[in-house]
Amino acid sequence: MDRLDNTVRPYAWGSTTAIAQLLGVEPTGEPQAEMWMGAHPGAPSRTGRGTLAEVIDADPERELGAASVAKFGPRLPFLLKLLAAGAPLSLQVHPDLDQAKAGYADEERRGVPADAAHRTYKDANHKPELVCALTDFDGLCGFRDPLRAAELLDALGVDSLKPYVDLLHAQPEEAALREVLTAILTADRDEMARTVTEAAAACDRLGGDHAPYAAIAHHYPGDPGVIAAMLLNHVRLQPGEALYLGAGVPHAYLNGLGVEIMANSDNVLRCGLTPKHVDVPELLRIVRFEPRDPGVLRPEAAPDGEELYDTPTDEFRLSRYVLPTGGATHDLTLATPQILLCTAGSVRAGEHELSPGTSVFVPAGEKAEVSGTGTLFRATVVA
Repeated sequence: MDRLDNTVRPYAWGSTTAIAQLLGVEPTGEPQAEMWMGAHPGAPSRTGRGTLAEVIDADPERELGAASVAKFGPRLPFLLKLLAAGAPLSLQVHPDLDQAKAGYADEERRGVPADAAHRTYKDANHKPELVCALTDFDGLCGFRDPLRAAELLDALGVDSLKPYVDLLHAQPEEAALREVLTAILTADRDEMARTVTEAAAACDRLGGDHAPYAAIAHHYPGDPGVIAAMLLNHVRLQPGEALYLGAGVPHAYLNGLGVEIMANSDNVLRCGLTPKHVDVPELLRIVRFEPRDPGVLRPEAAPDGEELYDTPTDEFRLSRYVLPTGGATHDLTLATPQILLCTAGSVRAGEHELSPGTSVFVPAGEKAEVSGTGTLFRATVVA
């Protein structure tokens, strides 16, 4: 197996302390948002044999296994991350596989440059994702009941929000949510900025269920996404709990440290809380306007001490092992590729001693015995 040397991405919303504290190093004072583990071309992990992308390209079937290559092609189909949010990420959705293929082909046909600010589809893949909290973790996930959203907005006492409140009482629910989100995103920017400022002051005054939106507005003053965020469920995960985000589900991470895994894609359609391009027509085509419970996941016990976060996605499978003091050695050998990430304690994986924040890549079929005392996350595929 290969010890991984991973890149930390310094996005502006990143925490200045969380990843450094996990690694046991001094903070740099700069945001550290994500640590990437995998073979994504944007920041492939480095090994003693070259980058993980180069290692896989040299012999895909040896590294990934025949079943994974047959199902997903000669590439690692997932990207594993440590995600540390010190400020809200953009409010966003991801396309399903058919939408991604069609959207990518269309932009390629129209000659939209790959690095253009208005480019929507970076690749032809979908991007389901799962985030598991390592600390208390706040996020937004899926549309709340429209009547509950109407109550939140109405309590603010902002006259310019009254039309949205009325629309949210309409039926059917899906049409009501679509009309309100469309109205928010297409409103006059100056008028909406004034509405957001007034709404933010009311959220700050009211506190309680309104408090998260006051905090969002602090980071994104005047952004229409502040109002759009009030249409969504606010969720606070406890350590070990997780959220699964499928296609078309609007979401945003607000604060906290977690382990995130996703299909290997960059396709993001933004709804707000961002200075970046918002493609409103395409966004409205992709979003699923369905009120839903956010669906907090808790790990399910599997054989040999494994705790599995069950999702409908084959590109990734995330589980964890909480290894007790004096516990037995676990044989994690699989016929599929794996990344093992330590998040607490001290874990021995093969010949490698893993401390929090360190990881290894295990080629398909490679012997993988682990022992020690701590917490180990295992990322692989369903092939």
